[in-house]
Amino acid sequence: MQYFITIKKQIYLFFLSSTLLLSSFNTFADKQHFSLTRLDQSITVDGVMDEPHWINATYIPIVYQDEPNEKGTPPVKTDAYLYEDGSSLYVAFIAQDPDPSQMRASLRDRDTLWEDDAVILVIDTFNDERTGYEFHVNPLGAQGDIRMTDTDGWSSDTSWDAIWDSAGQITDQGYVVEMRIPFKALRFPENKKELTWGFSVMRNYQRDVFYQLSNMGFDRNIKCSLCQFDKLIGFNDIESSKNVQITPTLTALRNDSKPQVPGDWDNGDLDTEIGLDLRWGLTNDAVINATINPDFSQIETDSLELDVNTTFSIYYAEKRPFFLDGASYFKSSLFELLYTRTIAEPTLGAKLTGKTGDHSYALMLADDDNSNILLPTNQGSGFASLNDKTNAAAARYQFDMGEQGIIGLTSTHRESDDYHNTVFSIDGSYWFNQSDTLLYQASTADTRNSEFLIENYNTSETQSDQAYALELTRDKRDYKLFSYYENIGQDYRTDLGYQAKVDYEKVGFGGGQTWYRDEADLLTSWSYEAEWDKTWAQNGDLLEEEYEGFLSFKGQKQSIFEIGLVHRYENYNDNFYNQNIGYIYTGFKPTKDLKLSLYIEYASRIDYANEQLGDAFDTQTQVVWDINDHWQMDLKHNYSQLDAPDGERIFTANLIDFRLYYKFSMRSMLKLILQFEDIDRNEDAYFYQVSQINKDYGSQLVYSYKINAQTLFYLGYSDKGYQDDSLKSVERDQRTFFTKVSYAWQL
Repeated sequence: MQYFITIKKQIYLFFLSSTLLLSSFNTFADKQHFSLTRLDQSITVDGVMDEPHWINATYIPIVYQDEPNEKGTPPVKTDAYLYEDGSSLYVAFIAQDPDPSQMRASLRDRDTLWEDDAVILVIDTFNDERTGYEFHVNPLGAQGDIRMTDTDGWSSDTSWDAIWDSAGQITDQGYVVEMRIPFKALRFPENKKELTWGFSVMRNYQRDVFYQLSNMGFDRNIKCSLCQFDKLIGFNDIESSKNVQITPTLTALRNDSKPQVPGDWDNGDLDTEIGLDLRWGLTNDAVINATINPDFSQIETDSLELDVNTTFSIYYAEKRPFFLDGASYFKSSLFELLYTRTIAEPTLGAKLTGKTGDHSYALMLADDDNSNILLPTNQGSGFASLNDKTNAAAARYQFDMGEQGIIGLTSTHRESDDYHNTVFSIDGSYWFNQSDTLLYQASTADTRNSEFLIENYNTSETQSDQAYALELTRDKRDYKLFSYYENIGQDYRTDLGYQAKVDYEKVGFGGGQTWYRDEADLLTSWSYEAEWDKTWAQNGDLLEEEYEGFLSFKGQKQSIFEIGLVHRYENYNDNFYNQNIGYIYTGFKPTKDLKLSLYIEYASRIDYANEQLGDAFDTQTQVVWDINDHWQMDLKHNYSQLDAPDGERIFTANLIDFRLYYKFSMRSMLKLILQFEDIDRNEDAYFYQVSQINKDYGSQLVYSYKINAQTLFYLGYSDKGYQDDSLKSVERDQRTFFTKVSYAWQL
């Protein structure tokens, strides 16, 4: 007895963000209330509903199709069953399928099942219609979990991980999924005899078109989604627990290098480190995290981006567990004031996050032995090393106003003996009605730079400035309108955050329209969007004016086709350049196991190195292939070329990111990653000396065994190499052998 749903990220964002509400959020006539059954019995989580007490669970049928048609009839039958036993929530889905051979599902690592058939439980445990949890399971039992917010449309954070159980079984009639979600993995109001949770049970049915099914029909004219959820009433006298999780880690690694290339390896010493993560639920709605030596928690190599002919730094996502747990409590409306990848090598860290009634709060403290900061201008940015140990602190308080509005205060601080950076900000959102929303944020920053920064990065001794941003949106079923304003001061710096561009003032507006067609049509929907923006430096000089528009079509084989044009008038180093950019993007699934995508761009673009206008051609190709249930492949190739006005080639760049996975079981996996970047520069086309050959190579082979998100074992090898004009071939100059073991003790 089971339900099936999983929400493909992009489509979730598309249909779940429909409109905002102020005073009419809880007036939906069709909102249902279900009483949650209490049964003092557990289950064996195996995807087989052979426990007789399932018949007494709360039954919830999935009766609506929300994608591609709004409030349509589901093409397949799905039923969900829920109950609780005082310590855990139990969920089962029976997902019928007329042809189970067409299911899209494989053995997956956690949080990689978004393209599969799946069932989903979404719960709003505080019933505040602002935040919630998503639990996804595919037909074979693979897990995905998400922390989401709905204060300005649906926003998903897949980095959140909980410890819970799931299993799936494919049958002749479809598949069955069972879940057990411990209450200690969730946060919910404290000291209430009975609770009401917003909830939705959903199913993603992946066929020639993507179907998303649920127990309630979403209205696309309402921007918020949580405010449309049915209600689950019960959870009487949920058992309190110590809710303490202790996760010791043991890491051993050896780093080898070559002092001269080519040359012999200089083998490093074996470095063994013990780390410890502590998670203590003070109450049901407040959690303390502490960590010792968390710096080796990031195992998988980052996906690469071509960094040729760009003046701004590349953004990489956080992956370390300590920084991810409760990360959504630090997020503000429009600025990213806490970007924890800047804390590169922490030794100690502590964090408190929680929510009581309408009040959310978060506090984090950490040190850093390898502190990096972002130094931005309005022409470019780059990371600098402070060459000093620092201490960092971040805090946020948020108050939920009315039905959907919020107001928040955020502060960050980073310091060493002769350096500090302090930021204070106020932000929020205001919902005028079901479709119109205002976001706002104001921030001030004060910096005292160290002698090292002054001498090596040409900074002034002190910097102090402000930043402001406003965004007004109208989001309806068939059209949307938006406008925004940004004002970022020249000396504004958020050293614990990510602000890649400063010293500018920007205004923009735009909108678009969408037409929906029947699910059986060749085109299931099509839309257009147009935008204009203009940017000035703080001294009033024009920096950029841009016009952009595109047409987008969706159709059978889960296909998408987009064509767009951009005209950009840009000031770079006091010279103006007219750039015209045309692009095409297409993606589709020719079979249930294969996904292809291609992006092509032809443009007149600035050659930033030589300060001239060149002709650029770029492509991005991706192939994702589920060879069978065990083997999966993901291949990305980026190509870029730039020619001078006279037709002379300036550079040609290729980047390949190849990932091959073999899943022995749902817990056991072998992963191979190969990355290669090749930039071929024409030395005669540059005004300064460059290397013609610029090749970088990296590989990684990792075996992993994961019982859950925190109890795991890694054994791996990685290396890096390069080639420039002084070398005849790519030479490896770094290699690492590593292993890591961690075990989560729950008390």
